[in-house]
Amino acid sequence: LDLDTMHKVVDVNLWGTIHVIKAALPHLLERPEAHIANVSSMGGFLPVPGQSLYGASKAAVKLLTEALWTELLETDVGVTAIMPGGVSTDITGNSGVVMEGQEERAADSKLPITTPADAAETILDGIEDDKLHVYVGKDAKIMGLLVRLAPKQAAKLIQRQMKSILG
Repeated sequence: LDLDTMHKVVDVNLWGTIHVIKAALPHLLERPEAHIANVSSMGGFLPVPGQSLYGASKAAVKLLTEALWTELLETDVGVTAIMPGGVSTDITGNSGVVMEGQEERAADSKLPITTPADAAETILDGIEDDKLHVYVGKDAKIMGLLVRLAPKQAAKLIQRQMKSILG
């Protein structure tokens, strides 16, 4: 990625999250009950080849969310980090960061993809259950467990899977 695109990724993923929290939190603290749900990513807890900066920005969102959870423990504001794996939202096309041939290779991938409706249901259930972490999709759930049990093996597995997509 060029430097301008790198800044855009961090501005949207991290600074966008920070600005929304900063604007909303004073109002949420005045409510009898409220909840903040920040979208991290499977890439925020597992290194994904070809997505280093994206993953770093999403890891920052995950840690920011966890820290915010500790800071708001004695309030009526719940906090959840959402960590989706693959969701069929055309993120590649919508992000403006496209690698030549990536969409065709991704379409041929055997990685499990979650529908937006299933993702929304998982997220809402996690918020209602006041979970700190919500893993969205089989891929995120499996890799979330594997990265905690065997981090090097998890990274190698995702590297092999992504190799076919990255070309």
